[in-house]
Amino acid sequence: MDLMEYKAKELFAAGGLPVQKFACIGETLLESGDREIVQAAKEIEYPVVVKAQVMTGGRGKAGGIKFAENDAELVKCTREIIGMDIKGHIVHSVMVVGKAEVVKEFYLSIMLDRMTKCPMIIFSPLGGMEIEQVAKDTPEMIFKTPIHPFGGIMSYHTAYLAGKIKSVYPEFSADLQKELGTLLQNLYALFLKNDCMLCEINPLAVCKEGDALHLTALDGKVSIDDSAVKRQPWLADYIAAMPKHPLTKEAEDFNFLYIPCDEGGDIAVMSNGSGMLMSCIDIITREEMTVRAVLDLGGGATADRIKEAVRIILSDKKTDHLFINIFGGITRCDEVAGGIHKAYEEGNLTKPVIIRFEGTNKAKGLEIISGIPGVTYADSLLEGVAALSAQKKLVGGGRK
Repeated sequence: MDLMEYKAKELFAAGGLPVQKFACIGETLLESGDREIVQAAKEIEYPVVVKAQVMTGGRGKAGGIKFAENDAELVKCTREIIGMDIKGHIVHSVMVVGKAEVVKEFYLSIMLDRMTKCPMIIFSPLGGMEIEQVAKDTPEMIFKTPIHPFGGIMSYHTAYLAGKIKSVYPEFSADLQKELGTLLQNLYALFLKNDCMLCEINPLAVCKEGDALHLTALDGKVSIDDSAVKRQPWLADYIAAMPKHPLTKEAEDFNFLYIPCDEGGDIAVMSNGSGMLMSCIDIITREEMTVRAVLDLGGGATADRIKEAVRIILSDKKTDHLFINIFGGITRCDEVAGGIHKAYEEGNLTKPVIIRFEGTNKAKGLEIISGIPGVTYADSLLEGVAALSAQKKLVGGGRK
């Protein structure tokens, strides 16, 4: 799971990485008054940056990043940002951090690389940009070096990165290289201690502080192994305090897993298993369509629970198509079909449905759905996605 930016910086600070002073202001503080907002950020010198804390990109373009020169502007920016809807994500908190005098920016991360089966350092002299875009436009500007699990960070790692930095920034001094070595050691220790999949600093900046230059982790991203909750007690508390999508919370009442995907999509996918969901997303995406949300039914869903699943996933008014892919084992095909029929009878089957199921009681399921208006059956996943593509073209395409 990905952590909010403020939480990543908390881990960085606790792990000894160089970060600026920052403060997190939540929506509950707004009710306390303007004085409390100012008090929360009293240790940070102006000018400051006020940044919306949401799990999506594009905050700046949406107005979720603002600058403040004094207390009044800080209060104004905080009140304007908290409560904003950024790509379907409601802002519940902001992070306040001082503006830095940046001389040069880089990208640095440690990630678990599945190909080499070891941690990998990834570096680019093009900091402050999305690394995926850098990889697409200028792949020659991305450098990788593995970390041996038994050796950890070695001096050659620092020397290698310093060499790449000096090729674009010759002023990178011996003192800065020493800071880089310490930073790498601390970043890797944080990566291991917290069961991380990714620890990213973007940008890692050379900042001017008085007459001196120092490395600073200006922005960060941390992703932690979902299976590590039992090993990381703080993570369970963090998850419990995280604001959830309203449909995610409603789905949990029925032991479903609802996951928002792409706010620009208009296709909802329902299946019984994460592997089947991912295969649906992959094939739908390959056909240049976009999945808005997915719902995992889990095992043993009854007709009544399927009915609720359909209601929940179609309650998002921006969903125009429902794609269902079921392997009928514990979850029987006739129960799935029965749930769809109940949703139709109760008026909740408001969008066209393409369904593919295989397995237990398939024949009964086919018989049940045969008379439901707006429901199309497909014999295979590929056939179903092709039917979905044709359906979208028939209704004029809509959102991709």
